[in-house]
Amino acid sequence: MTRKSRVLLSFLSFVAVSCAAYFLVRRGVYGWTLFIVLPLLGGGLGSWSIQPTRVGEAMKIGAIIGALGCSLFLVLGIEGLICVAMAIPVLIPCSMLGSLLVYLGRASSNPKQPAVLGLLVPLTLFFDVTAKPPVYSVTTSIVINSRPERVWKYAVAFPQISANPDWVLRTGVAYPLRTRIGGTGVGTPRQCDLSTGTVEERVVVWDEPHLLRFVVTATPPAMRETGLYGEINAKHLNGYYIGKQGEFRLTPLPHGRTLLVGTSWYQHGLWPAEYWRWWSDAVVHHVHQRVLEHIRLLSEDDRNY
Repeated sequence: MTRKSRVLLSFLSFVAVSCAAYFLVRRGVYGWTLFIVLPLLGGGLGSWSIQPTRVGEAMKIGAIIGALGCSLFLVLGIEGLICVAMAIPVLIPCSMLGSLLVYLGRASSNPKQPAVLGLLVPLTLFFDVTAKPPVYSVTTSIVINSRPERVWKYAVAFPQISANPDWVLRTGVAYPLRTRIGGTGVGTPRQCDLSTGTVEERVVVWDEPHLLRFVVTATPPAMRETGLYGEINAKHLNGYYIGKQGEFRLTPLPHGRTLLVGTSWYQHGLWPAEYWRWWSDAVVHHVHQRVLEHIRLLSEDDRNY
C-alpha cells in the first residue's frame, strides 16, 4: 500500500473512530469501548499511518492522538473540563499503548494491525450495554466529644451547613447543604438537600440512639459540569451515579464521647468500574467528611448542653 493510500485510509478511520465515540457519548454508553478500545484503536491507527522508527516516537504519536481526542470533546462542547480531566489518565495511556502495539507488531509485515484492535469493539460494546453496575460502599468515621443521645439529634437531621465546601466539592460535584425529616421511626421520609437538588430517602432502621439507616428513592444530578462554553448537561450527570442507601452508626465511648460512622452505598454506570470507583469513592468520602464535621460541631457546641 502506498503512503498516500495509507494516510487517506487512516484519516477515514480516524473519522469513523471519532464518530463512534460521539455516538457512544450521546447514547450514554460510558464504558470499555469508549475509554479503552477506541483510544487503543486511535493510537494504533496513528502508528500505522505515520510508521515511527523508534519506540519513543510511537509513544509520542499515541500521546498526541489521545490529547487531540480529549480536546475534541471539549471544543465540541460534548464534555466538561472536570470529566475530561478525570478521563485523561485512562485515555492517553491507552492511546499510547495502541500506538506502541502496532509499532512492535510491524515486524510481522502485517498491514492490518489496527483492524485486529477493532475486533475488540463488538465484544466490549456488548459488555457495556448489558453489564449491571455493582453496588459500592464508602465508610467514614469521626469521634465526637458528646453523648450518643446528643449526636443522634443531628444525625437524624441537621440544619444548614455554613462552612464552604472543600476544594474537591468546589469542582462542581453535588455536596450536602441540610437534611430534613418528616417524623420519627421506620418509614419516615427524609430529605437531604444538595447543591444540585434533593435526595429523597425513607428510614428503614430507627434504633435510637445507635443506628439510623435509610434507603434512597431519588438521586439528583451528580454534579454541575462546566465546559469551554459554560455549563453543559452531559448524559452521565443524570442516572449514572445512583444512591442506594445510607446509615449513621453511633457507638458510645468512654468519657461521654461518641464514635459516629457514616456509610453510603451507591452504584455508578461507568466502566472500567474500578477506575471510576476510585474517583467516586473519594468524592463520597469528602461528602461524608463535610457532614460528619458539621454534626460534630453542632453536638459539641456548649449551647447544646
